[in-house]
Amino acid sequence: MTTDQTPPAYPFEHPGSLDMNPLYAELRERTPLARVRMPYGGEAWLVTRYEDIKRVLADHRFSRAATLGKDVPRVLPTIPTARSIVTADPPEHTRLRNLVSKAFTAERVERLRGRTQEIATELIDRMVEQGPPVDLVQAFSMPLPVTVFSALLGVPLEDRDRFNHWVDAIRTIGSLTPDEVELARRELDAYLAGMVAQRRAQPTDDILGALVAARDDQDRLSEEELIIFGVTLLIAGSDTTVNQIGNFVYTLLTQPEALSLLREDRSLLPGALDELLRITPMGTTAGVARIATEDVELAGGVVRAGEAVFVRIASGNRDRTVFDDPDTFDMTRDPNPHIAFGFGVHYCTGAQLARMELEVALGSLLDRLPGLRLAVRPEDVTFKHDRLLQGPWSLPVTW
Repeated sequence: MTTDQTPPAYPFEHPGSLDMNPLYAELRERTPLARVRMPYGGEAWLVTRYEDIKRVLADHRFSRAATLGKDVPRVLPTIPTARSIVTADPPEHTRLRNLVSKAFTAERVERLRGRTQEIATELIDRMVEQGPPVDLVQAFSMPLPVTVFSALLGVPLEDRDRFNHWVDAIRTIGSLTPDEVELARRELDAYLAGMVAQRRAQPTDDILGALVAARDDQDRLSEEELIIFGVTLLIAGSDTTVNQIGNFVYTLLTQPEALSLLREDRSLLPGALDELLRITPMGTTAGVARIATEDVELAGGVVRAGEAVFVRIASGNRDRTVFDDPDTFDMTRDPNPHIAFGFGVHYCTGAQLARMELEVALGSLLDRLPGLRLAVRPEDVTFKHDRLLQGPWSLPVTW
């Protein structure tokens, strides 16, 4: 930290690999409510302790909707304007979530499990046919979620490269201009508008078709809400899983003792998945702001009405007051109350889908490639640190 009164610049410098900047641990211990300078919009508060993070996520006095159309502190240059389930507050958020839940059911996710397993098997078959070494990102962790989401939304497979380009552009920090990011967003919106119009005319059984058909006391999602939710699904769903498959495989392949136990006892996989979710930072930053609508007291001080607050969920998952030896990977950890999928009203809508995909991905690799290992030194694997979500650019493996 700086020794003067100047708040440190945020995001903090990335230490490399999947590590977290040690400043987060220092803030948890000494300054749990810390002032930081954001790249755009001025200064904000950063919350790093587990209980405070849960408080901010669950307390309706911290508003997401209050950020819309305003030059609030933020990581990305674009001022947020899109109203969606992610940026709404109750009661609007409650309305949207009720409608979305009618389409995003556990039954629908489970119906996808068989297809997800088929896709994973086909991808590994191709890897085996090609022979090692292969780049697991290109051969497996990227095509698996993208293909699953194509099936989920009803997107033709031949369009997945365009989707990858649009999603990647929207998630980029700094390496594209605001105009380039905005163009990608407009093109994606236009494509999804066409898909929504098709499903209005000809109903389908995919989730976008189910969202078009969703009703609640004669209420329904508007065209704009459908398009925005489609974008949210693509970015928050496929992109996160692409990166986390690579992150999780990298972590397991650099934890030989844990990997050996997991190979011998597959019943450990659910616990391993929870521990991977806890210890692996999905994002490179604290994400998006919440604005206090009145004064709220947290452990480290008071957030005044109108001030912006960011929460670093990955820091909360390393809080030693909640997790023993928090920087150690322990797949037998029990209990494991991680908040990787969020907390409160904004708990991830697609958490069941993400868990299913990750279980199938890791289980398939363990079953089919028991000798899977890195084909390069761990330090030679490079990660995306200029994106909102981090993951390996490539992951050379052999078996």
